[in-house]
Order: sequence, then structure tokens, then C-alpha cells
Amino acid sequence: MLLGQLERLNGEAMMRDVETARQVTTKILHLIQTQEKSGKEVMSKGSSGMEVILASLEVTSFALLLCVSGRGRRVGVFVSKGGTGVLFQILNTANKDMPPSEELMLQLHSLLAKVGPKDRKFGVKARLSGALNITVNLIKQNIQNTKLLLPCLQVLRAYSTNSVNAISLGKNGVVELMFKIVAPYSKKNTSLLKVALDALGALLKSKTNARRAVDGGHVPVMLALYLDWHRNDTRHRYMLIRKGFLVCLRNITNIKLGRKAFIEADGMRILYNSSTECLPVRTLDPLVNTSSLIMRKCFPKNRLPLPTIKSAFHYQLPHVPAAGPVAQLYSQPPGVDDVVDESDDNEETEADTDSENEEDEKDHGTANDDIETDLNKLHPKKSPSRLFEELRVYERFFLELSEDFQVSARTSLWVELLNIATLNDIFLAPHLVLALLLVVILHPIHAYHHSAHSPSPLPKARPQTELSGGSQLLQGPARRAAAAAAVRPLPLPPPSSDTPPAGHHPPHQGPGPKRGGRHSLPRRTQDLDESVEGAVLEVPDTALLLPLHDPDLYVEMVKGTNSVPQYAEVAYPDYFGHVAPTFREPLLDRVYGVQRSKIFQDIERLIHPNDILDKVVYDLDIPSCPVIEDNGESLKFNSQFESGNLRKAVQVRKYEYDLVLNSDINSNHYHQWFYFEVSGMRVGTMYRFNIINCEKSNSQFNYGMQVLMYSVQEAISGRPRWVRTGTDICYYKNHFARSSIAAGGQKGKSYYTLTFSTNFSHKDDVCYFAYHYPYTYSTLKMHLSKLEALRTPEIYLRQDVLCETLSGNSCPLLTITAMPESNSNDHICQFRNRPLIFLSARVHPGETNASWVMKGTLEFLMGPSPLAASLREAYIFKIVPMLNPDGVVNGNHRCSLSGEDLNRQWQNPNPELHPTIYHTKSLLQYLAHIQRAPLVFCDYHGHSRKKNVFMYGCSVKETVWQSNISATSSDLQEDLGYRTLPKILSQIAPAFSMASCSFVVERSKESTARVVVWREIGVQRSYTMESTLCGCDQGKYKGLQIGTRELEEMGAQFCMALLRLKRLTGLRNHQHLLDLESDIIGTSCPTTYVMEEDEPSFMEAIDYSAESNDEDGDPKPLTLSSGEIAEIHTQTCCVDTV
Repeated sequence: MLLGQLERLNGEAMMRDVETARQVTTKILHLIQTQEKSGKEVMSKGSSGMEVILASLEVTSFALLLCVSGRGRRVGVFVSKGGTGVLFQILNTANKDMPPSEELMLQLHSLLAKVGPKDRKFGVKARLSGALNITVNLIKQNIQNTKLLLPCLQVLRAYSTNSVNAISLGKNGVVELMFKIVAPYSKKNTSLLKVALDALGALLKSKTNARRAVDGGHVPVMLALYLDWHRNDTRHRYMLIRKGFLVCLRNITNIKLGRKAFIEADGMRILYNSSTECLPVRTLDPLVNTSSLIMRKCFPKNRLPLPTIKSAFHYQLPHVPAAGPVAQLYSQPPGVDDVVDESDDNEETEADTDSENEEDEKDHGTANDDIETDLNKLHPKKSPSRLFEELRVYERFFLELSEDFQVSARTSLWVELLNIATLNDIFLAPHLVLALLLVVILHPIHAYHHSAHSPSPLPKARPQTELSGGSQLLQGPARRAAAAAAVRPLPLPPPSSDTPPAGHHPPHQGPGPKRGGRHSLPRRTQDLDESVEGAVLEVPDTALLLPLHDPDLYVEMVKGTNSVPQYAEVAYPDYFGHVAPTFREPLLDRVYGVQRSKIFQDIERLIHPNDILDKVVYDLDIPSCPVIEDNGESLKFNSQFESGNLRKAVQVRKYEYDLVLNSDINSNHYHQWFYFEVSGMRVGTMYRFNIINCEKSNSQFNYGMQVLMYSVQEAISGRPRWVRTGTDICYYKNHFARSSIAAGGQKGKSYYTLTFSTNFSHKDDVCYFAYHYPYTYSTLKMHLSKLEALRTPEIYLRQDVLCETLSGNSCPLLTITAMPESNSNDHICQFRNRPLIFLSARVHPGETNASWVMKGTLEFLMGPSPLAASLREAYIFKIVPMLNPDGVVNGNHRCSLSGEDLNRQWQNPNPELHPTIYHTKSLLQYLAHIQRAPLVFCDYHGHSRKKNVFMYGCSVKETVWQSNISATSSDLQEDLGYRTLPKILSQIAPAFSMASCSFVVERSKESTARVVVWREIGVQRSYTMESTLCGCDQGKYKGLQIGTRELEEMGAQFCMALLRLKRLTGLRNHQHLLDLESDIIGTSCPTTYVMEEDEPSFMEAIDYSAESNDEDGDPKPLTLSSGEIAEIHTQTCCVDTV
């Protein structure tokens, strides 16, 4: 009723009877203050109460408005009804009075201070109405009037959040005005000072205003004021004021001039000392964190302590690509590859345009920009890219598709045996000839030795008669003798030592140490002393624990491995082997404040430079003597062995070392994989190691992952194993600047530091550290050789050389299936028409976990269990276990010797620069031409930023859903069979997470194996299987770091899933498999969008709860027979013991 009376008084009537209007509004105010119900009625939906009050605003009591808009929802209603504009109108009107009413201005600014944070257009409205100057003039005239100054500063703070307003206010001298208001420590007017600092901090976000502050000499003033408040606020009651000073300094130091002024004002020392005093008080963490941020930003940028960021090893390519990073690398003149950028970080010219949606644009930046939206690229190509005549040469790799197993095969075997004997200069005695003849004549069909039919490797990119070192390719004994002569003997340890010192590796030539015994090792000629007996090395007998590892055989395999540095040493972990520990290795709990403490120790280097040794103890850029001798006060390092990566070691403190990793060959970046040796340690001393040139913006080392360590003393004691180690582990941005050349043209980028601390338990030990469990190319060759011994008459195993790499290493291709039951036509037909499974791994050398998963797959396939036999009878497996041997051998992380990521070359691989990819793709193209495309293609990878094991696949429908592009129903016709295999894995493999899987096709991944095989070869089940380098956060292994046992188990369970896929369908003709999978997958399958194997920019922010089939209810359980379950258990146990 009172609102109705007020409404009737609106207009001219109210102007005539102002007193009556004020009496009515006073009564409304009383009711609202005393009755909550009355306030709700004014705000209720459909009520015109707010409109009536706004219409009578000029004569009503401002107390009423303050009451109505005093709560969050009421302020929102007030803004939505246009209240902000009305207030600015009244402000302009009131400003015309001379002098303006102080009470009116106080009430107006008090109300504006409440409205400002709720109105997204507040800054624009204020600027367009002219309110900025009114408020600024009011502040200038009332600096001593704290009652009016406080609401004015609150409104100014709201104005300044708009970047255009901040620039305009700065031009009007508001920055200098704010510095007149901020004051030294005092218990008076602390609320006003807090608001003034907030407003100043908002103004200084503008780089133009930050320059004004620097030019005005205000940086030393701010530091002095902060230090004054820090010293006097002993009870920490005014932490927000201290934080306000730091925020202003943080914004000023966003520009180079600000950082320079900060350094000149001794800001590093001031903040370092004050922060150190704050560390014991947990509630002061916001001050410490902000101070740390400022100091890290102002720490002078240095270049890496290297002569060049290019790899320390050089390999001349047969030809340089016309464009791309490698072409740029070759075209750069000396000395320009690592230039510290002098420009400001992300400093651009100030924009004079206003955008009120700046924050929204940041918040709503489309995360799916990379999703493919071209429907033409989301469907398989209609026409083959190569003529069949070009692909006929690959027929020789598919003998199993035409094998007849008749008598002619025996004749062929005889010829092959003779050829092998001739090639190896074997003298065939008459009795040996007779024996061979009997073998061939009486050889039963199931004992047919298929590896004898291996075709010769395809031509490589350059003449086969040349090795990377320039020597000629010799045959037979001549080649073996040359290989042995090229390997230098290594020095011996003292006779009294049980463990050889650093660098004393098993040599390549001659017999290696014998298991369970003691064997003398050769040494350099100049070290020989007839009066001293040869040193001995106790080699652990691990034959029972590692049936597929043979140290002597490994040494032989190393002899045939070509490396760019021409390695002449063998790392002991690769020689002894690795037995997975039986104990659990949980994810490391992060110690609170560990990163902060490490950063402060780094800052101490600048504060106390005289405490830094800066002593180089290992340097690959000194090829003649990378290990720098000293008086025994420093650790000794080494990485000159297969897959090793450590370029330089610098002792910075007595027990602290900075380590620099080597770039991938023919590259200037990709620093992540490391594998190096340490010796000369003191027992019980805590050492800190800092790897200072990491590149990724985050790492699982921040989330529980530890580095791996291998102790030779432990191995000699019968425990040859890699173990997770390290404390105080963290990963953070450091002060070493990345050149824009190495950062893809981006300026202002920095490297990251991985730091960890560890101590050593044994005297005179030799220890190795690695990013993940090493698996070298020579290990693969040894493993494949041992797998040959597992072949039974029922197993069809053929090992071909697909091609040779740039450095002359062979790329193996395996064919595994079951022999036909007999040589009858039916059995031969069934043998030839089995569906094909194509597997590959290790295209990225640093993803060693992919090789361990592949090891589990191969050992399962060659195993004696009934399930393995059933799997061999169901499929023909074509496997390329290592797509990038050169990268693995030379310790690269990502690339081959071409300096390129081979998993980005599948669209158009170069036969010279990318031979393994070119010929692997050609195999698949050949299969597509003969209508035998694989049922499943899977490329094994490792993932450094996510936990668990998961898959990426390809789906038109799910890609369209994520991209919101328009598509017809015909465009979305797609069978859901691509989800079957990952779904099975999620139910039988404890490390596998379906929630982490994605089936979205991204533009940036269009040249990867997964997408090309799906699009060009037409394989619907084309996957990348990613295995974590860290551990699991779900299932049986939740909270544990992953080990080789779990990785090999994953490889075996992938085989089990394939067998289940076969049994699920019950059909031999794999062309019809897609129609019978509805009992595993639902009809509606939303996906969680995650990026491909390059690791997304996020860390733990993935929504793991978005299970793929959640909205279909519980998926049907995967039913296994009791026999299958028992067999899975048996297989898992078998994997565990290997």
C-alpha cells in the first residue's frame, strides 16, 4: 500500500509534495529494516517496487536505497533495473551544485561502491557518463577527509578494473595521487590504506601506468614502505596491507623497466630476507608466495651454460628438408641459436579500445579449437594414394598369406641353410652336409623354421655399404673382426674393489663376465701392470629371475649397434638386467613448501654469489675428455653409453649439481629423457641434482612421480633392479631463458628445473639415474633372439628386417601366428585368412614404457598357455617393436636422426629421412590393396602428464559432437565397434582407465599413425595406447607408481582383450565383426575430450568421472569363464616372474 502511494506521487505531484514523499519512503524504510518479509516483497518477481523507488530516487531517502540494495541478490536486482545509470545521472546532477553536497556525495559513492562489483558494464558506464573525473576531483579535494575518501577510493578501485579506464586515470595523474595516500606503518586508517593499495594495484596492471611508477621513482619507495610494515607488524594483523604492497610490486615488475628498477633498489635482498622471516608462520604463505613470484620474475635471465643449444652430437643428413625446423637449424649461422630475448615478456602496445568481455574471452576460450571440423577429413579416403605395382615389393613380408607348407618349402629351406652357411664362411664337413640333408628331408611340417625365409631388408635412404662412421660394411669374419677392433678396452678397477668405478664398463669384445663366477676384464694397454692381478667383477646369477636376459648375448648385440657418438661402453643396468622389485612403490607424498624452498635456494645464488662453486665436472662438448678429473671432492658423471643422455654437470655447491640434458640430434630442443651414471659419492650424504633445461610446463614429478636409480653394488648383491628414489622432488620454471629459435618463435619463454635429492647407501658404488626404466635397442635385439628359443613346432614365428635406419641399424618386423594343424587345404586356408593385428611401439625414444608393454605382449604371444595358443590361432600378428631405433640408441627423447618427430610424418613420409615410417605405412597400404587391412592397429606410447593406461581412437560422431559442427545423419553413420577393445581392457586390466580415453580427431594429429591408419587405410580400430610414466589413480594400483611388472602385465592383458574380442563375435570373417558387439557397448557414448599423445597443457584437471558410458547405466559385465579367469591369473603370474 505504501509503494502504491509512492507511485501515485511520482512525477510532478512528487515535486510539489516532497515532504509527503519523504514521509512515505521513511515508513517503507522502517518496514524493510524491521520485517524481512517486506524486503522480500519489494524484491519479489513481478513486483514493481524497485522501479517505483528508482523513479522517485531524487527525493527519496538514500538510506532506503542502501537498505534495499544492501545484500547480494538485491544489488543484482538493482543493477538489472538500470540502477547504475540512474546513480551516475544523479552524480552528475549533484556535481553541478557549488559546492557539491558532501552528504549526497558520500551516499552516492557508498552505493556505487556496492554496485560496482556486481555490474559487468560498470567501467564503461562510468567512463561514458563522465563519472571518472568527478570521483578523481573529489579524491583530490578530500585527501584529509577519510570519511568521504574511503567510499571514493572503493569506487575508484571498481573503475580501475577496466583496462581503458586504468590508462585514462593514469593520464590524469591518479597513479601519483595514490602514492600520496599510501603511508608508512600506522594503526590509523588501515581500512582506507588497504583500499588505496587495491586501487593502485589495479591501476598498475596497465604497463603504461607501471612505467609511470618506475619513472616517478616509486619502486624504492614501495620497497621501503613494505619493509616498514613488515618490521612493525609483528603480530601479523595487517597482512592484507603487506600483500597490497607486494601486488603493486608484482604488477610493476611485469615490465623490463620495473624489473631493472627492482634489482637496482636491492629488491631481491629485501624480499628474500623478509620472506625467510615469514617462512615459519604458515598464515603468511600468501606473502611468501607473492614475494617468491616477484623474485623469480626479476631473477636475471641467463642462457644455458652451453656453447650451443644444438645437440653435442652431429649427424649430417643425406639431404636437408626444404622447410621446417630442421631446415631452419641448418640455415642458422654460428652463434645465433641461443640468444636471450631482451624484450619484455608478452609486452604489447597498450590498446586504446575497450572490451568489457576481456575476462570472459579468457575464460571461455574454446578448448576444442584443435578438433577437426572438416567432414571430408573425417571420412576414409576413397582412392588409394599409391599404385599397387609400387607396393608389390612388400609381398615378401607376407609369406604367411601365400604359404603352402609343401615339400617345396623343404627344398627352399635347404637352399637357405646353404646360403646362410656360405655367407658366414662356415666350412661344411661331409658329416654336417649329411646331417643337414636329413633334417630337411625328415623335417616335420610343424618344425618349419620360418626365419630362414626372411626377406632381405628394403633399401635404406643411402648406400648400404656405408656406416655412420664412414667405414665399409664387411661380411662374415671380416666384419666381426673389424667390430671388435673398433671397441676400445676400458680401465680396470683396483684389485681391492668389488665394484668398478665410473666408466669401467663391460667391453664389447670378447666373452663377458660369467654368471655366478668371477671373470677378469681387459684394460687399457697403458694401464697394464704385470705385478697386479686383473680385477674381477662378481656378476649376479639372474638366469632364474631373468630367463630372457643374457649379459654375454647383450654385449654381442651391442657390437652390431651403430651410434653417432660411436659408443664403446655398456651401462651396467643394461648388462646385468632388471628384476622388478617385489615391494610396492607408492606415489611420493609432496612435502608442503618444497618447491618454494628449492626456489629460495636458487635465489640465494644471486644473493650470495661467493657461496657458488660453479665447477664443471662433466662436459660432452669436450669430446677428448668429458669427465674432468679433480681431487675427489666432486661426483663423477658419465652418459657415454647406449641411450645415455647427460650433456653437462656443474657443481654449484658442495653437494649440489646442475645437470644439462642433450638435445635430440639435428634439433635444438626436446629435453626430457635422461640416463646417466654417478660415482665417487659419500655414504649418507644428501645430494641435490637439478636438471635445468626441461621444457614442458608441468610434470608428474609434481604429483608423486620419482626418478629411477640402479645401484651396481645392489646388483652384485643379487638385487639387480631399478628402484624409485628421490625426496624433495619438484618441477618449476627457472631463470634460464629459452631462445625464441628453440621455442617456435615465442619470446620470453624459460626452461624448467626438475630437482630431486637422494643419498647413497654403499661406499665405492656406481649408480645410474633415469627418467624411466631404460630399454635399449640392443636389449630389444637380445630379447628377440631369446624369443626365438621359445618357439615350439606349433608357433609360426618369422623375424624380418623391414629396412635399415639412417645410421644403418635394422628395423625388425615380426610375424607371429599358429602353424596350421596340417597341410590340408582347409587348414592352410584357415591359416591364410586369419584377421591381422598390426602393432608398433617406441616411435618416441623417451617413452621407454612402450617397449616394456611391447615386451609383455611378445612374451604372451610366444607363451605356452592355452590362451596364447588360442590367440595365435585367431590372428596373424605383424609387429614393429621399435619404430625409431636410431633415436633410442643415441639417447633422443622425441626425434630420429632426421631431427623430426616420426609420429608426425605418417601423411607423407620421406623414404630417405623416415625409412621406418615409410616402409611401415607401405606394409599397411599393401594390405589395404589386397583387401586384408588389419582388424586392429595399435601404436604403443608413453604419457608424461597423465596417470593410468588409456587409449586414443578415432570417431566421426564423437568429433562432431565435440566441435558442434552441423552434420547430416548420413555423415554420422558409424559403427561403435571402435569402443569395444578399450571397454574390454577397462574391465580386465587394472591399470586401464576408460574415463581417460578419447576418440576425437584433432587437426594437429592428422599426420600421426592413429589418424592416418584410420583415414587412409580404413582401419576403424586404430589406436594409440598410452601408458603412464608415473602411476595410477584408480583401480588395483591406485596410489602406486607403475613398474615394469605392471607394464608387461598391460601388454599381456592387451592380448587377452584381443582374444576376448574374437570370442565375443564368434566369427572367423573379421569383416562382419562390427555387427555383433552391442553386448559390450551402449548406443549412446559421450566422450571425455582429451588431447593426443603430445600431452595436454592441463595437469590434473581432467574430469576422470566422465565415464564414457555413464548415461547408459551400468555397462554389461564382461563375462569370462572360470577357465579364462584362471588362465588370466596364470598369465599375470608368468609376467610377474619375468
